[in-house]
Amino acid sequence: MKRTSRKASTPSRRHPSRDDSPKGRPVKAKAATNRKSAALFARAQAVIPGGVNSPVRAFKAVGGSPRFIASAKGATITDVDGNTYIDYVLSWGPLIHGHAPPSLIRTLGQVAKLGTSYGAPTELEVLIAEKVRSLMPTLELVRFTSSGTEATMSAVRVARAATGRDRVIKFAGCYHGHADGFLVEAGSGALTLGVPTSPGVAASTAALTLTATFNDLDSVEALLDANAMQVAAIVVEPIVGNMGTVPPAPGFLQGLRRLCDQHGVLLIFDEVMTGFRVHRGGAQALYGVWPDLTCLGKIIGGGLPVGAYGGRKDLMSLVAPAGPMYQAGTLSGNPLAVTAGLWSLRGLNATLYRTLERLSKRLGDGLLAAARRASVPLQVNRVGSMITPFFTAYPVTDYASATKSDTERYGAFHRAMLARGVYLPASQYEAWFLSAAHTDRHVAATIAAAEAAFGEIA
Repeated sequence: MKRTSRKASTPSRRHPSRDDSPKGRPVKAKAATNRKSAALFARAQAVIPGGVNSPVRAFKAVGGSPRFIASAKGATITDVDGNTYIDYVLSWGPLIHGHAPPSLIRTLGQVAKLGTSYGAPTELEVLIAEKVRSLMPTLELVRFTSSGTEATMSAVRVARAATGRDRVIKFAGCYHGHADGFLVEAGSGALTLGVPTSPGVAASTAALTLTATFNDLDSVEALLDANAMQVAAIVVEPIVGNMGTVPPAPGFLQGLRRLCDQHGVLLIFDEVMTGFRVHRGGAQALYGVWPDLTCLGKIIGGGLPVGAYGGRKDLMSLVAPAGPMYQAGTLSGNPLAVTAGLWSLRGLNATLYRTLERLSKRLGDGLLAAARRASVPLQVNRVGSMITPFFTAYPVTDYASATKSDTERYGAFHRAMLARGVYLPASQYEAWFLSAAHTDRHVAATIAAAEAAFGEIA
């Protein structure tokens, strides 16, 4: 699972191929209707802020209006107007097995008949906790929540309780949920909308968050030295996914571990996105760096709302009712979400990761080759089945280099791909994902569509 990052260069005009084969007629933009989606969006804006329940969904960064989805199956989604797309959003990463696997749907139906939520312990919670610990041994104890935001804010609370310190170091462009302390030079939707800080966050809260540069250990060390004995934790996406896919430079994560040990600071890995996505043991197993606390989400919910945080027993024993640090959640560990997560985790195997690696590499290489032929500057960053094409001629290694990407060109590319039946993140600064349901035909069709789209925007 290596990073791919190359510069597009020489032009060569070729016609793109048919959607399911590298040979055939060109992939032309469809005159697809989106009347029903547009009507629903208008209605939604009258009752929902911006018409959506999460900002990036509004398509503001790419132009046009969002597609309202009616159904999904395997590697595809279908909107309310009947248009079907190859999906690389996959609910922003959780669906490593694809949309609506029949076995999962049957299992959820059986569990739902017994009740959807009890507000009481179940055997399922024990089973998934044991499964998570078997895959990620650093999580000696694990507490489930209903979202990744809850998980990260709770992990920071543990760090503060354990160290008696208040400050936290994060990295520019990384996103750890929408808790107040994290909305300082944040990634994901905040970066997409050009709002790296948010109104409504108290200045006193923001002051507790220190921001370093990803892949720059000197910036971290300078903050630790300037705030001696004040920093409780360093929280990091070990592979950034929320300013697009940005892998750690060699030695960067190891360097964070060393600095944390030297300064008595806890290392928190936000593996909400990378956990079980890039490796069966997460990014920490992929790179051999062991955090004190880990935050999880997405795949451990199998498409249902779940988060979790865990780590060393001495730290997690601070969490109520074992200890004094309070955190709770009415729907935490509910049987449906836990069932979906357990089903998802049990389906992880070496064959799956080999297949995802092969398909992702083929997609990344194909995008680069197609961009080169159209003389469109492109960098492709990839780790396993997380991939992002950046519209820039220069390597993307941190927040500053990511934001040099041509977002207008990405918007044009997004619209051109949507017209050719490929559904991509509605932001330059988000990762694409592949699943077990994606096939060589899907990837070939996507590359063919991209070739036509690059030619259109060149």
